Amino acid sequence: MIQITPHMKILLSVEPVDFRKGIDGMAALCRKVLKSDPFSGCLFVFLNRRRTAIKILSYDGQGFWLCQKRLSKGRFNWWPTKGQGVDKPLDAHELQMLIWNGDPFHTQAAPMWRKIPA
Repeated sequence: MIQITPHMKILLSVEPVDFRKGIDGMAALCRKVLKSDPFSGCLFVFLNRRRTAIKILSYDGQGFWLCQKRLSKGRFNWWPTKGQGVDKPLDAHELQMLIWNGDPFHTQAAPMWRKIPA
């Protein structure tokens, strides 16, 4: 099981992808499109063209995890626009909101804690 923690790096792919791809195809997208190393431990989030499903790819040190959520009804309401680059970083609570088909940037969550420099 993938545990999403606040210190994880999460990258959301802006462009929809072909969900016939498996782990190797998604890892290739990470390298070619997102210019990121799929072995980095980062969570990579992808959307299908119909906006009915998301896939999350992650490497845990031993192997890859590929998780998919398909909505039983409707489409994912929020996704970044193409003018914002090829990827968008997310925080852990924003990904949780996205998984539940919410808008991660219009929620009322506590601000991220930052250590105050001495």
